Amino acid sequence: MAGLIPFGGRRPRIDGTAFVAAGARLIGDVEIGAQASIWYNCVLRGDVNRIRIGARTNVQDGTVIHVDSPKPGKDGGHPTIIGADVLIGHMAMIHGCVLHDRAFVGLGAIVMDGCEIESGGMLAAGAMLTPGRRIPSGQLWAGRPARYLRDLSAEELAGHAAGVAHYVALAQAHREALSGA
Repeated sequence: MAGLIPFGGRRPRIDGTAFVAAGARLIGDVEIGAQASIWYNCVLRGDVNRIRIGARTNVQDGTVIHVDSPKPGKDGGHPTIIGADVLIGHMAMIHGCVLHDRAFVGLGAIVMDGCEIESGGMLAAGAMLTPGRRIPSGQLWAGRPARYLRDLSAEELAGHAAGVAHYVALAQAHREALSGA
């Protein structure tokens, strides 16, 4: 089982249907929803604020998710709130932001403090969304710093839904394979 580490009187809470791969580290105030998947060697560090991961969301291998501390003038800091059916690609950096239901973050992308990706919004692989930026629903942003590239097609949005279903099934297959190991 993954490294579940209590911190500051809080311990990770994981729905019984979620998959957390070996080598992942979940620290402090982290909550994982139903059928979500946290893949190999991810770090979710809810030590100075909270992390919430919604149902059927997948966080792919090597991703780091952290939060922003409360500060003077910013009493709540920035927790990381990730909705349902979100796809987060390998090696992404997610920090103190909100990813709404059905958002997409590409491989190696960076989402910084105070950012928001609306439902159906996408940050391309390798892109960096700088602090306080917002990707509207149905838009693709790319680059460093990220900028609007184009609207997503209906086929791309449908492919996102298929990707979510794929990862739910793949997580179940990994759970079964590991239980027989």
